[in-house]
This record gives sequence, structure tokens and C-alpha cells, in this order.
Amino acid sequence: MDTTGRYNEAPSTSNLGNDEDDFPLFEAFHEDDKVFDDDPDPRGWRESLRVVEVNTCRDINMPKHRTQAYDTEHLVIRRGQEFVLRVTFSRPVTPRDKFKLEFLIGSRASVRRRTLEEATFGTRRRGRWPGRIVESQGSWLLLGITPQADAIVGKFRMYVTIVTAKGLQRTKRDPDTDCYILFNCWNSEDSVYYPDDEGRQEYVLGDVGAIYMGSKETLLSRDWVFGQFDRGILDACIYILDASRMPIRNRGDAIKMVRKGSAVINSQDEDGVLVGNWSENFSGGTAPTLWTGSVNILLQYANTGSPVRYGQCWVFAGVFNTFLRCLGIPARVISNFNSAHDNNGNLKIELVFKSDGSADERNTQDSIWNYHCWNEVYMKRPDLPPRLSGWQVVDATPQETSDGLYRCGPASVLAIKEGQVGHSYDAPFIFAEVNSDVHYLTRDKYGNVISVYVDKTLVGKGLFTKHILADTPDEVTFTYKHPEGSPDEAKAMVAAQGFGLERDDAGAGQADSQITCSLSTQEAQVLLGKDVDLVVEFQSKSDTAQTVKALVTCAVIFYTGVLSNRFTSEAVEITMPPNKTERVVVKIRAQDYLKNLGFQRFLCFTLAGHGDTAYLNAMKVVYLQAPNLQLTVSGIQAVGQDMFVNVSFVNTFTFPLYNVTLAIEGPRTMTNRKRFYNILQPQASFNWKESFIPQITGKRTLVAVMSSANLCEIWGKVDFIVEEKLKDEED
Repeated sequence: MDTTGRYNEAPSTSNLGNDEDDFPLFEAFHEDDKVFDDDPDPRGWRESLRVVEVNTCRDINMPKHRTQAYDTEHLVIRRGQEFVLRVTFSRPVTPRDKFKLEFLIGSRASVRRRTLEEATFGTRRRGRWPGRIVESQGSWLLLGITPQADAIVGKFRMYVTIVTAKGLQRTKRDPDTDCYILFNCWNSEDSVYYPDDEGRQEYVLGDVGAIYMGSKETLLSRDWVFGQFDRGILDACIYILDASRMPIRNRGDAIKMVRKGSAVINSQDEDGVLVGNWSENFSGGTAPTLWTGSVNILLQYANTGSPVRYGQCWVFAGVFNTFLRCLGIPARVISNFNSAHDNNGNLKIELVFKSDGSADERNTQDSIWNYHCWNEVYMKRPDLPPRLSGWQVVDATPQETSDGLYRCGPASVLAIKEGQVGHSYDAPFIFAEVNSDVHYLTRDKYGNVISVYVDKTLVGKGLFTKHILADTPDEVTFTYKHPEGSPDEAKAMVAAQGFGLERDDAGAGQADSQITCSLSTQEAQVLLGKDVDLVVEFQSKSDTAQTVKALVTCAVIFYTGVLSNRFTSEAVEITMPPNKTERVVVKIRAQDYLKNLGFQRFLCFTLAGHGDTAYLNAMKVVYLQAPNLQLTVSGIQAVGQDMFVNVSFVNTFTFPLYNVTLAIEGPRTMTNRKRFYNILQPQASFNWKESFIPQITGKRTLVAVMSSANLCEIWGKVDFIVEEKLKDEED
């Protein structure tokens, strides 16, 4: 972007690219300079004070700041909290000695832009970052410095500056004393303060999580390695901001940070991190189903500067979650089941059917994603009414533009629930994702498109995230919407319509019809490779017999609700006795859907028809479940010791698996490894064994996935506890 004429000089946008010695070793005073309130030494000189060593005290600071998990040689601290440095001088420091610490970020650092911060000590004039002498022994001082709770987040360069009678004498540029400053959810003055310690442990320190997929009825947990503490990830997250040219001065503002992040995690506008691909052709990249976590994606982007291929919504959400937690912002992944994607900017999802009951894809522009993943961040919203602080929706999946870029949020979850969608940012789009009505349309005998049925309960069927410190789903639907049909829900709808969202209540509901229908499966869980028994249930409220004619269509669909392959249809005709319920079972043979599956695992069954007095419509989406990978670990479960993991799988299907790819990784435990098999015949199995050396203690997790040319989305994980180093090894 050309900033000529807008600024006296272009804003600094590079954090990692400023490793040069950008401060003079000696900076002479001008005649009117006055650095401290007290007068210079009247003698004009004395034995000079020099800095011999600066120790960043990582072993003291990082545990107190809860940053010891970051795999880096540099100091990592959180803003708004004191950290200490031990500075050794050439002689004991006297009360008349004057010195300060200077912290710089970006180029052309200045106090006015807050990219140059000073910490002073004693009774002298204080900088914005309070400093104090914690301890003094001989020629060294232990200094305490407290960055402000709204300090810029990023990598700072540090200098110790001694004030002499003639000017400022600085230490030489030493990259070893660079430090990273992060957001601090433990500090009540920070905009990302989170009030509960268990939540902080999960939403900032948790480096493995669960992303929920499948359907609300068949809730599947896919484990994802966030890996925010792995080597190179913190620099990769800062590189993302540099590549997006986000001004350094804005990087202490959590709202601006997450909004920028939602734009640059996708590559749609600014050559960001991930290329989206919702086809079945993933040549030239990695299939979204084969990623085990965020680490490889972020490192590849940081090392090449080129967008990584490929991602879908859960990959965007997983990588964005890593970015947010790495910088210290409380974040979690949300899965919305039956998520509306409305192309008309209203609260209507229009599904069009032909007169014979088959779906009219050509004239259907809207879609209902079986699930869609986004993120929530926890923060104060000073730009909104105070009660709208807390969880905010942000979404990095490129769907619609916001202020000219593919990004979404932050939008207050409470504002969405209450229909207060006039507040920033992008609340109307998110409100529609969880509240749209589904209109079933067909053509009458004159060719006119008419609405025959409105389903007000299908969209936003359930929203889930990982439970705090437990491997179980936590339903958060009630935080987004009131119970269907309640007075509060009606009030929220009226409020949303007042901000311009259009809703059309035209069309009949089945509750008003004399004949209703529904679709279900005989088995609660439908297994991949097995026949599907689809139950069509008709219920009559009529006092007279009625004839029902309908067409049941079976198709393979993408998880975005888009048709992949329609493979069969069956006509159903039944005479309904008065006030009775009748069931018809339609058998779907495995051999019919298997040859059409490709990379998909969803079957969609639709019914369209009519009785003597009303139209009938119903839809059922089924997720085909497959067995998991089995993982076991062995060896001495201690830091620095050799351990082993075994990944096993038996092909219980009746068909061979071709071009099988396996991947496994674990944060601070094992870097990503892969294994390939050309073919895995029916009933054949494999056992893949890899060694690893855990680097940190506590609960550790390894996550594995498997994908093949004709089957995907098979995964597994193993949790284990790593103890401290063995005593004889420490000796």
C-alpha cells in the first residue's frame, strides 16, 4: 500500500526484520537535553560505569509468566506482569549512577508511537514501564520491570543505557537479550483477561484440542495439534503479521489483532497462510483431511512465504486457534452443525425441488453446511456496551468479504443471541448461520416457484466446543440462541430484523398439515461399508384416508452441503389410513454408495412429494463412521528418554485401500512423520512403529491420521504422562 501523502513516514510493519544495531552506542546530549530530574554529576566524570553482562533470568521469569513451554532460547513474558533481569556492572552501582533500560520494537522506534519503551529506577523520572531495584549484591543488580497491560505484543530488542555527563552510553546490540511480550489473560487490566484459571489452562495453555465433526446426532471428535509452543511457531505467528503489513503500533490492540488474523490465515486477499480447496483434487498440496495439526502449516508458510495448500474450515479454525493462543489470546474452536450459508443476505435458505421431487441444483444457490468451524476469542470490547464483552466470534474461513477482505469478526456472541446485529463486526452473517429458516420450494403446475414448507429448527442444530480440561464435548448452543419457539427467540428475531435482516414467514409448516413425514435410520450409527436402512415415517392427522406420493433421493454430498454424486432414487406411494402412522423402509446398498463416495463421508436423503391436500418435504444427512487408528506407547515415560509409538489398523472393509498415507505428530514430543502403503487389502493390517524423545513433562498427546485414494478421515490418538528427567541422568 502506498502511504505517500497520508503519513510523514510509512508506519513500521516489520517486527522480525529489525535485527540491525539501530541505536548508536553513544548518543551525545544536546544543550537543552535533560534525561532525569536530578542534575548531572558536578565533577563531570568519575570512574565509568560499564555493563558487563545481562541475564534475562529465563528460569525465574518464564515459570512465573507461564511461558516455560515455549521452545526458544529467548525470554518470553506476558504484559502487565513484572519480570526481572540481572545486570552485572563493572563496579558497584552508587545512588548517583544513572541508567535505564530501553525496549524497542519495529523500525524507527519512538516513545510517541510506543515502539520505544523505557524503564528507569530509583527516584528518577519514570518511564511508562515501571522499574525497581529488587536486589543488589556487589556489582550486580536484580531489576524488576513491568510492561504496561496494553503494551505492544511482539519481539522487543533491549539495551541497557548508562547516563553520563555528556550523553547516553548503550550496550552493544545483543540478540540474546531480545524478549517476546505476549497478551496476558491472567492480568485483570489486560483486554484479554479471563476470570477463571481452568479456562486459562485450556484456552491459552492447551496445545492439543478437539474439533467436532460429523453431525449433531453422530458427534465425532477429531484431535488437532495446536502446537503453539513448538520451536519456530511464535516467530511464525509474528511473521504472519509482518507479511500482512500490520502496523506495529496496532499490535497491542486485541480487537485489531484478531480481525487482522482472520484475514491473513486465509490466502484469499493478502497471500495469507492457507489456500482453501473444497474440491476432490488436492494435487500440488496436502489434502485437508491429512493434516494432524497447525505446526507444519505455519512453519511451511514462514519458511517459504507462500500460501500452504490446502485447507477447509476445520483447518482454518485449527491454525487460527494456534495463532491466537500462541500470542496469549484465550481462544477455542466452535463447530456449528447445520450451518447456513446464505447468498442473499437474509434469513432464508432456499432449497429448490423439481416437480418430480428431485433436487434442482441449478436454481439452488444457498447451502447448509453439515458443520462449520470457527473460533471464539475472549476479550473486552471497549467499542461496544460493556455487557457485550466476553466471547467473540472470529472466522478465518473465506466465505464473504468484510470491509473489502475475506474475514469475519470479532462479533459478540451475546449480541448474536439477542439479535443486536448492528454492532461490529459481521454479526448479521453469523446470526444467519445459526438462525436462518429453511424454505423448501417447488414449481406448481403453472411453472411458478412456490414455498411449500418452512423448517425453522434445522439450522444451528447444535454448537459444540471441547470441554475445559476434559476430552468431552461442551454444548454452547444456548450462548448463541434462545430455545426455538420461545418468547426470547421471537424478541431476538424482531431485533435482528430491525437491523435490516429480512425474514420471510410465508410457507406452510408441517405442524399445520394433515400429513407429516420424517426420515431416520434404523441404526443410530451408520457404519461405512454397511447397508443403510432409511426409515420414511408418515403420520396422518386426517379423519379420511389419503394417498401419498413421494420421491426419495439418495446422494453423496460434500460436508458443505453441495452435491457430489446422486446415485439412486426410489418412488414411495402409500395410502394413509385416518389418524395413523405408517413406516416404509428404503434399503440403500453399500455397493451403490461406495463407488460414489470419493473423499466424502456424508449421504444426504431428501424426500419431496405430496398428499391429497399438502406438499411434503424432509431431509436427512448421515455420516458414515469408520474404525479408528489404534495407538500405543512404550518405553521410559520421562523427559529425554527414548519412547516408542505403535500405530495399527485392520482393513475390515470388503474393498482394498489404495495409496494409503499416514501422518503422526505430538507437540513438544514428536515432529510430523509420515508413512506410505501402496495397497491395503481387505482384512490386511499394518503396525507402524516410530521412536521419539519427549521434551517436557505432564500430559502429552500423539495424534495420527490416515487417508487413502478411496477413503479418508480415519484418525486416532494416545495420551500419556511424561515425568521429570531421571535422577542418574541429571547427575
